Amino acid sequence: MTAIAPIIVGKEAIAELLAYCQQHNLRDLVLVADRNTYAALGERVERALREQGYAPVTILLEGEEVIADEATCINVLVRAPARPQTYLAVGSGTITDIVRFVSHRSRNPFLSLPTAPSVDGYTSNGAPLVLGGVKITVDAQPPQAIFADLPTLQAAPEPLIAAGFGDLLGKTTSVADWRLGALLWGEDYDEAIAARTERAYRECLRHVEAIRRREEAGIRALIEGLIESGLCILDFGRSHPASGSEHHASHYWEMTLLQQGRPAILHGAKVGVASRHIAGYYARLRSISRQEAFARIERASRPDPEAEIAAIREAYGPLAETIIRGHGEFLQLSEAAFVDLKRRVIERWDAVQEIAAEVLPPDEIARLLSAVGGPVNGQQLGLVEEEVQRGLHYGHYLRSRFTITKMFHLFGLGE
Repeated sequence: MTAIAPIIVGKEAIAELLAYCQQHNLRDLVLVADRNTYAALGERVERALREQGYAPVTILLEGEEVIADEATCINVLVRAPARPQTYLAVGSGTITDIVRFVSHRSRNPFLSLPTAPSVDGYTSNGAPLVLGGVKITVDAQPPQAIFADLPTLQAAPEPLIAAGFGDLLGKTTSVADWRLGALLWGEDYDEAIAARTERAYRECLRHVEAIRRREEAGIRALIEGLIESGLCILDFGRSHPASGSEHHASHYWEMTLLQQGRPAILHGAKVGVASRHIAGYYARLRSISRQEAFARIERASRPDPEAEIAAIREAYGPLAETIIRGHGEFLQLSEAAFVDLKRRVIERWDAVQEIAAEVLPPDEIARLLSAVGGPVNGQQLGLVEEEVQRGLHYGHYLRSRFTITKMFHLFGLGE
């Protein structure tokens, strides 16, 4: 396991941060926040540091909506001193991703100070950035330590808490997709990490009412579940444990909103809604009889590469060439390889059904999301039904992964 230490979740997080800085002789500090996260926690952290004789450089990112894109990363790099230093990421997902990338590229460490239990990316070594309009996860680094102030997390806006819950709930489909890819496509897999990810989200489900009420036990369970999910990504080295079809649909929706200049939607809110739809695919898989499944798979034809490329161009417009380059493994699938894949699905059908049986039912996901005040459908996200369906239909092209959506696409199981 990768060492991030300490990981503090409690009421003395700021005091623990000060002790850590003193213990490790950290003097040159750069605090990065936006207006909201500075008001929620950053100002208190800055004041506490100054009272102890520190002189942190504070970079306050302006604007109603901060995006982890090229311009923002360059903004932070330009405003930070050109010296060895330690960054303090005071914020949730976007701020953390910006800082993890900037600190990595400038060869400096960073510490994470979450302001909301809204994402599982606090411990990740990958930064999901919007580069050229495409959501791409690039190599970065995890924090050296995490200091999560529990009262700040409890006071986070309800949509952020619900988003964190939605992100964690999405592991019901991401783990299933990972197992499906390992079983049928030979993707790298680690059962111990998959089991850890499952335990993280299932433990959180035991605290749904406490999360809704912002009780200490509930918010602690949520942030610890999110942190553990992130540690699973870190230990595996890729996002497979925590990101499957539900994230691919979410990324497609996000890219659509960016291209159209529409307001962003919280990552976890999109993931929660997408996971409900993807769970519906798994429910559909469970309902297909062995006889029907085999008949559909046997008569399925290898997708025509030119038709696939045309579909990607229609779905992604000016971003299509980037998507096409990253999807070569499936676009170049030979007839022999496709026949072999069909054989594996048929031979391992019982194992496929076992994977599907572990996924929460879509109605249960909707109930849980609603219980914590989160959206359950595209309309509540501000998406029209056509946009929802396009994300579900075209999202799988974003990653060269074998998932439930890829399986349905190749064999027409959803028709």
